[in-house]
Amino acid sequence: MNRKLLLGAAALLVLAITLIFVFTSGEDGKEAAGDLREISFVTDWKAQAEQGGFYQAKALGLYEEAGLDVTIRQGGPGVNVPQLVITGAADMGLGSNSFIPLNARAAGAELKAVMASFQKDPQVLITHPREDVKSIADMKGKPIMVSDATVSAFWIWLRVKFGFSDNQIRKYTFNLAPFLSDPEAIQQGYLSSEPYSIEKEAGFEPQVFLLSDYGYPGYGAMVLAPDSLIESEPEVVQAFVDATIKGWLSYLHGDPSPGNALILEDNPEMTADLLAHAISEMKAYGIVESGDTETLGVGAMTHERWEEFFTLMAAEGVYDPAFDYRAAYTLDFINKGPVQGSE
Repeated sequence: MNRKLLLGAAALLVLAITLIFVFTSGEDGKEAAGDLREISFVTDWKAQAEQGGFYQAKALGLYEEAGLDVTIRQGGPGVNVPQLVITGAADMGLGSNSFIPLNARAAGAELKAVMASFQKDPQVLITHPREDVKSIADMKGKPIMVSDATVSAFWIWLRVKFGFSDNQIRKYTFNLAPFLSDPEAIQQGYLSSEPYSIEKEAGFEPQVFLLSDYGYPGYGAMVLAPDSLIESEPEVVQAFVDATIKGWLSYLHGDPSPGNALILEDNPEMTADLLAHAISEMKAYGIVESGDTETLGVGAMTHERWEEFFTLMAAEGVYDPAFDYRAAYTLDFINKGPVQGSE
């Protein structure tokens, strides 16, 4: 083979290697997916704005910039997030409320909450417009539709805080028809969901009472990680937390359309107007940014709030007072100040 043929063959080899690099690196020349730490993250419900920070971080490449190849798997009815995380079916997951990591830990599951996306649990009580109910305290003694899961969750706090009794309980089946047909009805809901649906279907604006604004101490939308990952790869957990915080800041204060596009792709039942409404409500009510986030940054948690929540529930018999509740969470990856994750 002559020199020209050798040079030609060498040039073809270089071209082939270059093409392989381009196709494995992505159009913008980002690091090949094989060089990133793969993380599967399962959410607590179908894709929605309440998960927007995660989808925004994915859409903007914030996870990739942090060295992670994150796959978001949407949850839904029957999805047990702690079980998926503990069994290794998912690397990390989303815990809806403060009961999730505490219950998992009490059952022997070795996982922790590593950040709280929501400073306020978005659970609400809803009524028709009425003069006799202007606060949660006014609902004492009145029938209230709640789900079976709620009876062993925030209903306990309502009993302690406002003197509610179990004979007020009526079953909530996630069907709005009983509420819409009864002007005296009261039911539970999610801040950005049922109130919006009621207004759209019935043409009136319901009264909405956010439990957190009345002192309910629980966190919401917590990132759960197994102890094994926290101990063996704390840098991976930190990278995920940092990128997620950046995602939330961008989703709430920038252009949310990249994250919304992924949400709509995962959940075709979602609508653009509901996403816009949910973002507006999260901002108006301070769901993500309020309280401790002013000094500690998005994702904040404190020992004091966890102690308040646990002490209340232990006094009501939900947990053994001797239970080490601090094993259910860690502050190691958060509370670094409000500038953390800013662009």
